[in-house]
Amino acid sequence: MFKEMGRTSQALLVILCVLRTVKAFEMEIIPAKRIVAQIGDTLILTCNTTGCASPSFSWRTHLDNPLGGKVSNHRTYSTLTMSPVSSVNSHAYLCTVICDEKEKKEKQVEVEPYSFPSDPIIEIRSSLVAGEPATVICQIPDVYPSSGLEVLLKKDECVLHENNFFEDSSTNTETKIVTYAFHPVAEDIGKEITCVARLTIPDMDFEPKERTSSQKLNANFGPQNTIITASPGNSPMEGDSLNLTCVTQSNPPPQIVWNKYLTEKSIQHLTNNNVLSIPHVHFNDSGLYICEVINLVTNKTEKATVDIIIQGAPVITKFSIEPSTTVQEGENVSIQCSAESSPPPKIILRRKSDSADMGPDNARSILLPSVTFQNGGDYECIAENKFGNSRSEITLNVKYGPKNTMITVIPTAALKEGETVTMKCTSSGNPAPVISWKKKKATGESEKIFRNATLTIQNLKSQDLGLYECEAYNPFGKEEKSVKLHVQARLEESDQMIPLIIAFSSVAAVAVPAVAILIYVSRQAKINGSYSLVKALRLKV
Repeated sequence: MFKEMGRTSQALLVILCVLRTVKAFEMEIIPAKRIVAQIGDTLILTCNTTGCASPSFSWRTHLDNPLGGKVSNHRTYSTLTMSPVSSVNSHAYLCTVICDEKEKKEKQVEVEPYSFPSDPIIEIRSSLVAGEPATVICQIPDVYPSSGLEVLLKKDECVLHENNFFEDSSTNTETKIVTYAFHPVAEDIGKEITCVARLTIPDMDFEPKERTSSQKLNANFGPQNTIITASPGNSPMEGDSLNLTCVTQSNPPPQIVWNKYLTEKSIQHLTNNNVLSIPHVHFNDSGLYICEVINLVTNKTEKATVDIIIQGAPVITKFSIEPSTTVQEGENVSIQCSAESSPPPKIILRRKSDSADMGPDNARSILLPSVTFQNGGDYECIAENKFGNSRSEITLNVKYGPKNTMITVIPTAALKEGETVTMKCTSSGNPAPVISWKKKKATGESEKIFRNATLTIQNLKSQDLGLYECEAYNPFGKEEKSVKLHVQARLEESDQMIPLIIAFSSVAAVAVPAVAILIYVSRQAKINGSYSLVKALRLKV
């Protein structure tokens, strides 16, 4: 009996030892209780058992929604794989284990999916033009749950706009969009527009909870505040260099065009550059310069102008005689002088031989109606101002026919036969007249006898007497003058004695009786002591 009792005790001890070495039936879910899963990732839930040789596993959701995953059972554990995790996996998952069809245990884990995969995307619709409305769009892709999303739009550190989606009840991932309209200004260039997206889910630990994106602003504006600077100034001296610089505010950089105003309907295009350079300025560079600034993006144009006055001593630009420097007597003549300078020049227009102004002060033209040969000669134009003077000369050549034709005879006393006679004919004209001599025949016709200004007759004879004509001729006319030669004839020697004999005979005829009478009277006076011519004559008779 004692032997049986001993055997029974040993058996009990063995059972107790076995019981001590076998664990109790337990289960766990990994991860435990609550897990935050990024939508799109892969999530594996594991249900482990201990103390059960042949456990039986099952998975379900609280509300018996689809699992949204794949179950895989193994000897002592089971897995539920969600690949990829989506919003449909937002449930409490229960794992049920039955051990040897007797004992049953359950545990659950809360799966909370979220989606915040990437930084916001900033888009600015249309190019930014200062002063004109623009729209900034911030997109936050594939957000879940959007009820925890808050979005800020900032310009540098200044908050422009704030938006949240706390009332949103979307059950799927969505791209949320925030828009904001504003008016950019020129000062916004270089500043940053930042979109800050925050996804806040209570009691959920994930990173990142905040994502940002920034974009620099490049506001197009202008042109504006366009000005022109002139170096060395608006009134340079003639010959100086001149630089005109067009300065403006514009983004993007504008197209610049330089023009010069000529007349109301005429503009001279100069260059397409912001600096207009003239190495050596002249008076004709004076005028109104226009800088036209064009922004091809904003489609705006602005202009600036500057009036340039070139200073310096006068320069005579025109000194002319109209219709020509060579005219015919009787034509209308205009003498014109023009000069340019700044300040404006004083003009002196005169004939050099007169040394006196021919018109009113500062007269720039002289009108000579029906010009005469006396108007011919050298004329000068003098232009002067405080910087100096300039002068120019021009000659007026007046063509005219012969005038003032004269004949001079040498000797001037009565001419005698045998002498040498010189007749000189002078005449004025332009061109100089051609002189020729003619002599009038007895028939009344004139015969050309000599072609020169001076006609010399040697050993003058009586047959040389007569009418001589001098003719002065040029292409513009002719003039004639005449002179008559009166010659006193000289007698031969025999002929010269006859008058002497006659004169002597006449004197003798008178003188002889007179002498006889005187002798007789003298004798009678001696006899009588006195003498009476009457008595003597009576006695004689």
